[in-house]
Amino acid sequence: MNKRPLAFFAHHQGRGHANRIMAILEHIPDDRPVTIMTAAPSQFDNRPRDATMVKLPNMIGAPSRSPALHDQPTPEVMHCVPLGVEEMRQHMGSIAETLRKADPALFVIDVSAEIALLSRIMSVPAVTIRMHGDREDVGHVAGYEACVAMLAPFDERMEQASYPPRLRERTFYTGGLCTTRAPLLEKGEARAKLGLPEDRTMTLVIAGGGGSGTPYAPLTVAARAEPETQWLVAGPVHREGHETDFGNLQELGWIDNLTYYLCAADRVIASAGDNTVHEIARAAKPFLCIPEWRYFDEQQAKARELERLGAATYRETWPASIPEWQRALSETDALDAGVLASLHDDDAARKAAHWLEEQATRLWAVS
Repeated sequence: MNKRPLAFFAHHQGRGHANRIMAILEHIPDDRPVTIMTAAPSQFDNRPRDATMVKLPNMIGAPSRSPALHDQPTPEVMHCVPLGVEEMRQHMGSIAETLRKADPALFVIDVSAEIALLSRIMSVPAVTIRMHGDREDVGHVAGYEACVAMLAPFDERMEQASYPPRLRERTFYTGGLCTTRAPLLEKGEARAKLGLPEDRTMTLVIAGGGGSGTPYAPLTVAARAEPETQWLVAGPVHREGHETDFGNLQELGWIDNLTYYLCAADRVIASAGDNTVHEIARAAKPFLCIPEWRYFDEQQAKARELERLGAATYRETWPASIPEWQRALSETDALDAGVLASLHDDDAARKAAHWLEEQATRLWAVS
């Protein structure tokens, strides 16, 4: 008997949603058809298996067609639903038509509270991907309640106390899901491959790709706070024009061998992006977490949970003085990196796929 498909919605901002879905797809049984809806289908060009791709219109920033429609208030149960937006009508209509035609066993939403509500209205069972943040508002809770279950791609110990127990009971925790597959190396081997000295303390800063980049000025203060340390910065930085360069502070720019640098480092400074956290956990490095701005304080909330567990040192903003950098780095060096390492699970993507297959089968079983 032919199986109903699994349908996926991937939010197109950033590559994290697509990469997470592709990691899970690798473990979905071959006899289960897959449909993927996204406004950025090119992010799935390297998907590990066949799938029906549905390109959605990009509705972000599209205008309403009249001032009066634009001025209508947003209902509390929703977050971003302007009226009179043609691209939004086409976007949601494409999702609705795909769900109608595909009649999926399960619709996995990564992420959108409004689309979870649409799925329920269309009588399609949905699973939403859990994310950290201040999401106790009626819109998020309604989206969760509309789903048959939630899937959290992180360790249950990282869950927030504010997440309602009734929803926690309906959430499957995969363990820390990292989409990076590059092999881990011993520190000395990684430094040899990168041509880095063996006997020097090295701090790796993973600069965020969002916005205009990580501010460079705080890093120059860090370089002065530890002049004997080699500071390596991977990713884009933002300069304001008044910074002084230092010989122990090196910009790497975008690199395709980040895992080697992680393995070579003595400590890591980065944001609280999902995959970034689990990359650092996978490499088992002391972690100073400085979150980036995200909607609903997603990264701040995650960083607080990491600090609560003793898995990372947390600073809400970049240290601005030499003494504060020295305190933050001393606290980071005192961490037991094994705590962070325990939050990563090599098998998380397989567990997620297996659980989704179980739900798709259970929900449609006929006695």
